[in-house]
Amino acid sequence: MEMTGSERISATPEEVYAALNDEEILMQALPGCKELSKESDTEFDAVITVKVGPIKPTFKMAGKLSDLNPPKGYTIAGEGKGGMAGFVKGSAEVQLEPDEDACILHYTVSAQIGGRLAQLGARLINSTAMKYASSFFSNLNEIMSGEDDEQAGEDTAEEDQESNNEQANSGS
Repeated sequence: MEMTGSERISATPEEVYAALNDEEILMQALPGCKELSKESDTEFDAVITVKVGPIKPTFKMAGKLSDLNPPKGYTIAGEGKGGMAGFVKGSAEVQLEPDEDACILHYTVSAQIGGRLAQLGARLINSTAMKYASSFFSNLNEIMSGEDDEQAGEDTAEEDQESNNEQANSGS
């Protein structure tokens, strides 16, 4: 799976870079994140639950940052194991570009999915990934702008996913 996109974040590149490296902010912004701990400045572990179609696996994730270029961006690579649901492995290149009093976050994601998750189909997987990415950026924007509505993004992702499931089931 390949995914690219850009999001305007209501903060300077320096503030966004710092937020992307802050475990408390990431834990709030990542939909389904149950635990997140930094093992070093470049390594972290997380536990994330993701609803994909009819299943809702919990992944134990391990990630590592590389190509650090503060405050312009970095590359993040990681893998997660979801037991019977399967695995996910991938990387994302993140670039931050100044834009007046905000910044544009550009991302390029590459991922491999295996196990039961892979059997669900590319369209459902891609749709879910896009929804979770959108929720993450919405949550991050709310946090960066000082709004206090942490659950809105996660709830939206789950509602949208349920809607996608209904559409997929009616098309079968």
